[in-house]
Amino acid sequence: MSIDHSQNEIEFVLRNARESDVKFIRLWFTDILGNLKGFAITIEDLEDALLHGVGFDGAAIEGFARDNESDVRAFPDPSTFAILPWRPKDNATARMFCDIHTPQGEPFPGDPRTILKHNLEQLAKSGFTYYVGTELEFFYFENDVSPILVDKDGYFDQNSGQVSGDLRRDTVLNLAQMGIPVKYSHHEVAPSQNEIDLQYTDALSMADNVVTAKLVIKELALAKGVYATFMPKPISGINGSGMHTYQSLFKGENNAFYSDNDPFHLSQDAKYFVAGLLTHAPEITLVTNQWINSYKRLASGHEAPKYLSWAHLNKSDLIRIPAFKTGGQNAVRIEYRAPDPACNPYLAFSVMLAAGLKGIEGKYDLVEPGKPEISNMVVHNVSKLPSSLEQAILLAENSELLKTTLGENIFDRFILNKKIELDLYQKEVTDFEINRYLSML
Repeated sequence: MSIDHSQNEIEFVLRNARESDVKFIRLWFTDILGNLKGFAITIEDLEDALLHGVGFDGAAIEGFARDNESDVRAFPDPSTFAILPWRPKDNATARMFCDIHTPQGEPFPGDPRTILKHNLEQLAKSGFTYYVGTELEFFYFENDVSPILVDKDGYFDQNSGQVSGDLRRDTVLNLAQMGIPVKYSHHEVAPSQNEIDLQYTDALSMADNVVTAKLVIKELALAKGVYATFMPKPISGINGSGMHTYQSLFKGENNAFYSDNDPFHLSQDAKYFVAGLLTHAPEITLVTNQWINSYKRLASGHEAPKYLSWAHLNKSDLIRIPAFKTGGQNAVRIEYRAPDPACNPYLAFSVMLAAGLKGIEGKYDLVEPGKPEISNMVVHNVSKLPSSLEQAILLAENSELLKTTLGENIFDRFILNKKIELDLYQKEVTDFEINRYLSML
């Protein structure tokens, strides 16, 4: 069994590895929740891994085990070869993302990266390419036990001597060495909250980049004696962390979302795409916001969306259309503001794309900007995003869009995993209950 990588691709990776004194190669993939998994091989086994893959037992990986089958094979993707800059340069370490296959050589349906690749391949048949940009928000704390702030700064503050500023700088430099360009980095609204915006690229590369960036941010923070977290809402009363996602479709070199004849410079396909996202947002929210804590962010406001509405520049709406600048036809895009950085980007991009394409296929009507999506209220009996994990599960498990997009393997296991999380949470006595009720009941 093998994957058809070209000889040039294989030779390029082997040559780069030798010239960079690489000794170890970490083979990366994620489970269905987006947790980074992997194992290391040595340079001596790299060529064989590229040609024939590396077998491992997937039974312990969330979403990987199937009935009577746990053996899978990881095939490194040559295009994802990159040196880990924070590791020693002598006997250096590289990473490669993998495509997971069954022992019979078929793409493994429990692999989130495989799911996104499949959806993008289906899209390519209609001549489109899906481009994505992300804003990663996160907090630095003193440790991983309690959310102790490391600074009291606010939006765009540039105070000298702050650990946040140094860590953002180091992160940008490390990502650049790995071939991942950063568009912006800055302090966010809340104290100890930061943002790193990854440069727009194709959706598969962006998903790989998001997974990589999260690891880099955490690794460099630990090296400085602090802890970086992508928990959506770690502290009550202040902003939570989102992963605002910019999206567009291209046909060849042309932005299919651009039009000269529209106040927002949105093409008809772009409007259909927005309408699709608004219509199907409630049922895909379980994937874009997958944790109980995710709904604390969405419920709190603080620039997090609640309602199924869109607008030009308004940060409280679910979808925002960034300002157009002359000559920026290729930059016309839509911003979907619900996702948080604790999602699985492979699955999140898949379901956002699927929702938008449903709008294009069905020619969905788009309501006026700033108004709730009326048709969505009728279809789903809600005028806003789900307000709890429980509600999100109920909407998701009846979604044909999700089942088709994720495949039954991941769909079933994802829903089951979330039901288990909800059950555990409902049995837990929280600090809120102790503080509120113990002394009065």
